[in-house]
Amino acid sequence: MIFGLTIEKLLLIGLVAALIVGPERLPRYAESLARLARRTRDWLTTAKTRVRDEMGEDFDDVDWRTLDPRQYDPRRIIREALLEDAPVASVRAAQAGAAASSALAPPTTPVRSPFRGPAETPPPFDTEAT
Repeated sequence: MIFGLTIEKLLLIGLVAALIVGPERLPRYAESLARLARRTRDWLTTAKTRVRDEMGEDFDDVDWRTLDPRQYDPRRIIREALLEDAPVASVRAAQAGAAASSALAPPTTPVRSPFRGPAETPPPFDTEAT
């Protein structure tokens, strides 16, 4: 099924097209449709060959089924990402590590903004610049 079309629907579309086009012009349209299908197939083959040439040996290593958008499941992606990470440390171990790192870290001094003067005035604002 392509785009939800079944054989019955395709036959009905073909019958309606044959009635609209008429028996005189039907062979000419069928021939142009066949030419279009041939050109499309050749274009796709050329595109696939160019991609294979530009990607080199990596083209055969790609698992194209994983790139299929129909396989997209956010829950599975998050689950796999979480399982790939190392196990999370316990809360007590994290607190002990934080206490040890804060005890070893030198005290920080607040950073002064280059725009503030000695009186802590706001930075200059140019009304004509905006």
